Amino acid sequence: MIVAFSVSPSGGDPDGGVSEAVSRAVRVVRESGLPNSTNAMFTNIEGEWDEVMAVVKRAVEAAGAGSARVGLVLKADIRPGFEGQLEAKVERVEAHLKAAE
Repeated sequence: MIVAFSVSPSGGDPDGGVSEAVSRAVRVVRESGLPNSTNAMFTNIEGEWDEVMAVVKRAVEAAGAGSARVGLVLKADIRPGFEGQLEAKVERVEAHLKAAE
């Protein structure tokens, strides 16, 4: 499965930024050893259900350290029997774009 998630603790920087808290979450994901990527809006992680959800839980806890509330947005692509889709899905789209040139 692939999970795309975003965490946002309340009471962050006075300017509304949450980059420090998000960096704590991303560190947890990267240290998990599971395939992952981070973009401006989400962190994506790929693996089996239990291992991915355990990492998401730890990432939310890390981002929310010191906050009374954390918002979590999560989207999952559950496709048993498929691995390496974090990159393969993008490669298929790029192939279609190239074919249309």
